[in-house]
Amino acid sequence: MVVAVKVFKKTTPNGKMTVYLGKRDFIDHLDYCDPIDGVVVVESDYLRGRKIFGQLTTTYRYGREEDEVMGVKFSKEMVIAKEQIVPMINAKMEMTPMQERLVKKLGSNAFPFTFQFPNNSPCSVTLQAGEDDQGKPLGVEYAIRAYIGDNEDDKGHKRSQVGLVVKKLQYAPPTRGRRLPSSLVSKGFTFSQGKINLEVTLDREIYYHGEKIAANVVITNNSRKAVKNIKVFVVQHCEVTMVNAQFSKHVASLETREGCPITPGASLTKTFYLVPMASSNKDRRGIALDGHLKDEDVNLASSTLISDGKCPSDAMGIVLSYSLRVKLSAGTLGGELVTDVPFKLLNPAPGTVEKERVNAMKKMKSIERHRYENSHYADDDDNIVFEDFARLRMNEPE
Repeated sequence: MVVAVKVFKKTTPNGKMTVYLGKRDFIDHLDYCDPIDGVVVVESDYLRGRKIFGQLTTTYRYGREEDEVMGVKFSKEMVIAKEQIVPMINAKMEMTPMQERLVKKLGSNAFPFTFQFPNNSPCSVTLQAGEDDQGKPLGVEYAIRAYIGDNEDDKGHKRSQVGLVVKKLQYAPPTRGRRLPSSLVSKGFTFSQGKINLEVTLDREIYYHGEKIAANVVITNNSRKAVKNIKVFVVQHCEVTMVNAQFSKHVASLETREGCPITPGASLTKTFYLVPMASSNKDRRGIALDGHLKDEDVNLASSTLISDGKCPSDAMGIVLSYSLRVKLSAGTLGGELVTDVPFKLLNPAPGTVEKERVNAMKKMKSIERHRYENSHYADDDDNIVFEDFARLRMNEPE
């Protein structure tokens, strides 16, 4: 069976230049990051002595666009890599297999380029806007830009520019380990003896998006108060480093009175299941997502991983973490007993069984929806499928 290779493309408004990328998602492996490898194709008689330049840019928006008044801007845009693509400065540049195939297929007017993400650059994150919010969403975004000009500072006309939004993501380690996160807390009362003990244990430390989180809860009531109800939440913790702001959002929750009230001297052992999903948090402002808001298969933002030897406080951009929170209510006078158990929520690493299962599910959904019915065509000779980039990236920079 011959497997077609998908290649994403986008053409300038005037149709004279096209940029091809082998993928849209680039993985940060902590010790290195996937390079952005692509090919530019331009009509031979269009340049007329001009050059083609490429840039890797990042936009870090940490405040709402509608709040920008009197020249105050709540976003930073930086060019983090740039190079001259045509004419090629490094004619002996080592090409990736995908670039070699594209250059061979597209002919002498195809020119390869490669960009590298800087060390410690933040991952792509989008904060979901509310229903009433206008303008671009908050978050960290990367884009590849190609333009034609006489020199590097000459951006030319918009009709000869093209921009492709890409994502920088992190994957889970190949193995999830055997550590079971747990927490044990107690609550005493001023005018009565005894304590309420709460122990929470998770069935693993790393979960994949869409997986069920199992929390084993053990409550022992040695006090004179009664536990009236139990609440369980999955909490997404978000730190916006630019303004040193931190906030938390519940992305899954349940409340139960089963087994309650837990009277003095009684105990309860029960396992609760929660599944944090982006689809169940639509239109909730401030929920951090892995991708763009209009992507149908978007996930909640993955936990931020820090490489060995690095300090967590050195992380940049928007830093994400997750915890499972259990809250016991002992009535109006008794107050509440709360504990958090941290865990990691990530995408499965390529090559693992879980990754293959996720890809199979996505493929089934794609076939059912006929999402890309008219946006690609196949070339039987080289088994390359060209897919229009613009249909998948709605929030691109102008």
